[in-house]
Parts: sequence; C-alpha cells; structure tokens
Amino acid sequence: MTLDIDGRTRRAPGRGSAGGSALFAALPLAACAVLAAAGYGARAQTPAPEIDSSPSALVDAEAVAIVGLGRISAGPPVSGELRAEREATARAEVGGSIRNLRVQEGDTVGRGQVLCRIEAPAQDDVVISADQGVRAAATARDVARRDAERMEALASEGLIARREIETAAKGVAAAEAALAEAVARAAGAREQVQKSIVRSPIAGVVSTRAAHDGDVIAPGAPVMTIIDPSRMQLVASVPADAVGELRPGASVEFRVPAYEDERFTGRITRISPAVDPLTRQVQVYVAVPNQRRHLVAGLFAEGRVITVARDALVAPADAVETSGESASVLRLRDGRAERVTVTIGLRDEQQGRMEILSGLSARDRLLTGAAREVTPGTRVEIAGSQSR
Repeated sequence: MTLDIDGRTRRAPGRGSAGGSALFAALPLAACAVLAAAGYGARAQTPAPEIDSSPSALVDAEAVAIVGLGRISAGPPVSGELRAEREATARAEVGGSIRNLRVQEGDTVGRGQVLCRIEAPAQDDVVISADQGVRAAATARDVARRDAERMEALASEGLIARREIETAAKGVAAAEAALAEAVARAAGAREQVQKSIVRSPIAGVVSTRAAHDGDVIAPGAPVMTIIDPSRMQLVASVPADAVGELRPGASVEFRVPAYEDERFTGRITRISPAVDPLTRQVQVYVAVPNQRRHLVAGLFAEGRVITVARDALVAPADAVETSGESASVLRLRDGRAERVTVTIGLRDEQQGRMEILSGLSARDRLLTGAAREVTPGTRVEIAGSQSR
C-alpha cells in the first residue's frame, strides 16, 4: 500500500518492518502529548474567581429609614394640664338638710335642671306666717277705707269736722303701707323657698359631687361641679426665652399619655403678662375643641407652639449625626454604607425628624440608631423587609 505524505506517494514499509511499527506507535503518543500540553496551558490561563474579603454587616430592617417628602414644623415646647374651658359650681343658698340628690358624677345635666332640694323646717312656717300677715294687712286696709268713706259722708252732712276726714285718710295710707310690707315679706319668704332648690348653673357633665343625700349643709357650701366637656383649655408653660415667638391665635400641637398615637391641636387665646420667677416659664391658655370628648380635665399634655411649618425633604433625627455645625448620615448605596455630609434645616423634636436641605434625595436609604456605627465601605445586608 502507499501513504500520501506532503503530496508524494511512497511505499509503506512492510508489516514486519520495525521502522513502520515505530512510526505508527510514535504518532498517537505525540498527539497525546500535544493535546495534554494544550489543555494544561488553557487551564493555566483561566483566572481564578475573586473572593470579596471586605467586611460586612447584618442590620435589622427597622434600622433602615427612607428619606421622603413630608410636613415638618418647629416651635418652642409646651407642657401643662387640661381643664374645662367652662366650669361652674352649684352651691347651697340656704342652710339645711339635702333631699332628693340623685345626680351622680358623669351624669349629663341641663341648664336650670333641679339637682337637689335643701329642707329647712322653719321655711314653711315663715311662708305661712307671711301669707297670714298679707291677709291681715289686706283686711285692715279694707276697714280703713270703709272708715274713710263713712267719715266723708258725715262730713258732707256737717256732722263731723274736716280734720276727722284727714285722720281717716291717714289711716288708709298706713293700712296700704302695711299691706305692701306684708306682701314683700311673703315674696321674700317664697324666694327663700326657691333658693332651697339647687339648680345646675350651666349645661354639661357633673365632674365632682361634694355632698350626699341627707347631709346638713351651710349656706354657700358647694354641692357639685359641672363642666362643659365640648371645649377644653390647656393651661401650659413655655420657656421664657421663647416668649417672643408667642402670639394669640398661634397653633399648638400636643399629645396626652392616654392617646400616644393621636395628636391634638388648639390655639392660644391668652398669654400671661408675667414670667414665673421660680420656673422662668410663661403661662399660656390654649383653647382645644373636644367634640368627640376624648379629652378629660386633669390630663397632662406635652407639645409645642407651631411657629413655622412647611413641606420639605425629611429624615429621622436618629439617622443624622451632628458634630458642631456639620452633619452627616450613613447612606446605603449599591449594598454598601457610605458617609454623606448633609445640611440640616428645621428640627422637629416632637416627631424626631429633621429637614434635609442638601446632600440627599428622596428614596435614599439611611442607617439609623446603633446601625450608624457601621464603618463606611462595609457591605450591608438587611434582615427583614420593613424599612422606616
């Protein structure tokens, strides 16, 4: 047989030839060597995967806050006590034993409603005596008039002197005066009886009751207190150095411990003209609508006078680190924490927020609280999915 090598035909060595056997044996070995060398070289040139050895931190989702647009306000702090704007005390006008007191604390009463009666045994006797005096005085007046008429008739016939007529006329005048006095005395007695009826001076709700059925009470003693719960008044104190920011009509925002998640508002109606020398506080009076009657007298309240308010880019105060006049935050960018310098505007101490004037954009994510200790450049993984 022939073997075509380089385009030339040559006779192949015989099967028994040693050279031919060596040639066919050498070819596969050489090919294997070449392929092996080529594969090793390919493996040697492929780069090994890089291992990120930078530090990482795992933070809770609640430690991540999102910058956003919102309403922010600021002003001096206030604290004080809620009171009823309208309050009145029903008092006894006469002394005696209380009867028919059925109204309890918390009951709603109307203006002029009877609350109780004060029983004084002598009152009925005084009224009876006064009525008898009126009847007696009326009878005496009638007798005096008849006498005067008779004297007038006798004088006209010349049977008596004219001075007898004058005397009779004086008797009529005295009798009429006595009758008027008796009528006035009877009216006074009846007025005293009316005073024994204790009525509500205003419409509202009974807040306190100072007496009970059967108690003996003195004139002027309190029976119960009624308040109008539809409008409350916050009597609060403001630091003296903030008095320049106060004005009647200014809005006040506050909270009470009973309703932690609810904010209430009112307006300043009066400002005390003097500073307390001990506390260095100025007292203000704030009218507070209370149509739903959530608020009750005696609750402690804390808030602030709103002197400025606007829509702005806001961030939680616990995300901002301040040092002197500079401020910075830790922002999450591409999964890593980076230090960003920001400019702060209004500071809302009540809601724990700050206005961001520059350095951040809406939807930026910031690390808050203890998470601010993360070193800038650290990879950050968030546990959970709920951010503030």
